[in-house]
Amino acid sequence: MKKLLTIALAGAFAAGCAGNTKNSIAMLPYPDTARGDVVENYHGTQVADPYRWLEDDQAAETAAWVAAQNEVTFDYLSQIPYRDAVRARLTELWNYPRNGAPNRVGEWYFAFRNDGLQNQSILYRQRGLEGTPEVFLDPNTLSTDGTVALGSVSFSRDNRWMAYGVSTAGSDWVKIHVRDVETGRDTDEVIDWVKFSGAVWAPDSKGFYYSCYEAPVDGNILSAQNQYQMVYYHALGTPQSEDERVYRDDAHPLRYFHPTTSHDGRYLFVDGSEGTSGTELLYRRAGEQGFRVLFPGFKYDYVVIHSEGDTAWVYTNDGAPNFRVARVNLANPSEGLVDVIGEDPNFKLENVSTVGGYFIASYLVHAVTRAVQFDMEGKLLRDVEFEALGSVGGFDGEKEDTETFYTLSTYTAPATVYRYDLTTGESTLYERPEVAFNPDDFETEQIFFTSKDGTQVPMFVVHKKGLTLDGKNPTYLYGYGGFNISITPGFSPARIMFMEQGGVVVDVNLRGGGEYGERWHEGGMLANKQNVFDDFIAAAEHLIAAGYTSPEKLAIAGGSNGGLLVGAAMTQRPELFAVALPAVGVMDMLRYHKFTVGWGWAVEYGSSDNAEQFEYIYKYSPLHNLRAGTCYPATMVTTADHDDRVVPAHSFKFAAELQRTHGCDAPVLIRIETNAGHGAGKPTSKRIDEAADTWSFVFENTGSVPQF
Repeated sequence: MKKLLTIALAGAFAAGCAGNTKNSIAMLPYPDTARGDVVENYHGTQVADPYRWLEDDQAAETAAWVAAQNEVTFDYLSQIPYRDAVRARLTELWNYPRNGAPNRVGEWYFAFRNDGLQNQSILYRQRGLEGTPEVFLDPNTLSTDGTVALGSVSFSRDNRWMAYGVSTAGSDWVKIHVRDVETGRDTDEVIDWVKFSGAVWAPDSKGFYYSCYEAPVDGNILSAQNQYQMVYYHALGTPQSEDERVYRDDAHPLRYFHPTTSHDGRYLFVDGSEGTSGTELLYRRAGEQGFRVLFPGFKYDYVVIHSEGDTAWVYTNDGAPNFRVARVNLANPSEGLVDVIGEDPNFKLENVSTVGGYFIASYLVHAVTRAVQFDMEGKLLRDVEFEALGSVGGFDGEKEDTETFYTLSTYTAPATVYRYDLTTGESTLYERPEVAFNPDDFETEQIFFTSKDGTQVPMFVVHKKGLTLDGKNPTYLYGYGGFNISITPGFSPARIMFMEQGGVVVDVNLRGGGEYGERWHEGGMLANKQNVFDDFIAAAEHLIAAGYTSPEKLAIAGGSNGGLLVGAAMTQRPELFAVALPAVGVMDMLRYHKFTVGWGWAVEYGSSDNAEQFEYIYKYSPLHNLRAGTCYPATMVTTADHDDRVVPAHSFKFAAELQRTHGCDAPVLIRIETNAGHGAGKPTSKRIDEAADTWSFVFENTGSVPQF
């Protein structure tokens, strides 16, 4: 099956520094944020929502508020004397070649490359592995400021066409274009209003399937709720208006639907979901009109990883909380699932790919990748040997391939590309980037600590060798804890800068994530969500007790669901942290489902529409648990004006209420990026600017001055 190429992106932002001097900054007064009289009744509980007006992202009043807040924020940041030096060192560290794993398309090999400071990675191609790379698609030419980004890229089975998605200013909305592989020229066709979907080519290469929504009728494309995702088929050479609607569920407007085809074109699958976990799998044979239910939803996940003839191989947690691969007879599905790669009771099967007639199964062993090669009958052939412990991606290709490529990343080394021989199991180095620091200066350790309820939770701790455990080290504690997403070792140039200055970087593998399978995920969702916050707080307490840091030196950070984590932690234990960095966070837990695709998170969080779920959501919702007169950590909220995943109103309302209730003089800022979204596709220049501002803020508010 054709795989999607992924763009090699820089790592996320990182942490603080070393020293003891704290500079004095004269802050502008916070904007006077008007408070309305909106009150809602939630199952008998009256809840005020005085900043409801900030939800209107098109109102002049909201725009004026954003401008006023940014004036305060950037005036503060401009007074930090080492901010320019921080940006300069970050720019040096960011300036390294970032190359993705090659993907063979006929006689061509395609790969994304970035020379270091290009805003967007460029898609190159070369004839054979020894050929000269040439630019095939450069997204940097699509805008003057680098804010137009490529999304998914897929090639037709006959290798003649490439479909690629383009998003603007970080929005989740995508336009699909088609390019002739031989000539490198685009066709005239453009597919609009696509979201959370790429092009899935039909086996005959005459067209592709995609998922989309109807165009928003009121023009409010960034915050209006999205309903009725549909699956369409687009025939090459025809306008979108003539596309065939393949599937729509009129009875369930709040579901996602995504198409998949079998390798030989015999079957079309549509997986449906009501949120971010749990699927229902539908299928139909070529020539049929209606779909049948292969696996009913939505208790388990089912992903078709390969299908040929009447056999489909499925990646699932049905009967296997740590996931397994099973096959099903599509001609007689009542026979049920038959194990091919059985569940490992100790470690999660994180991902499975098919290439060269083999399965490459990637497991998480305490959040570190282990890859195993199986034949199509599930016979274990060999472990894939890696040069270091870290995170591995790739292993894509076609049935006829005899080799594949993968990348290996660690906390101290960016993605290195390896070539893997499927016959011998030998890995050889293909490309290793050169970096502007010495990786041997740092070390990584994995520590297990005890959470509030006795659960053992792991975290990665990275720092310079020879660290003194005297409690004086600025420390950056990062977490996510949700949606079955695993936090694994990854490289960030910004974190290297922080550690060069004596800082400690910590990633904690909270419940709610996927590091230990579905039981670990379920331990941090719905009514168990407080476990995530307890894990995070326990991690901070352990780091303090062990001498890594102190409350005066500890910064906490997270984005999206991780922004919710930071908001909950700082409202529950404000005295434990010096700095809080909630990014694009879900802060209003009572109304998140009212915007764009927020309804899809109800399977993870619960919903205020449900009386029982309202009770536990309301107890931790960051916006609703700020208390007047409390001294909260120095806080810099970050969001963006084009975030249509977690709409910026979450951050707007939280920042306004935090400024009102804050009981001491630690700064409370909100940094609102323009022409940017939830994070994907953000240009390198904006990433460096945001990292410079973030770390300058951390240094300033942990009494730490960097020495460059």
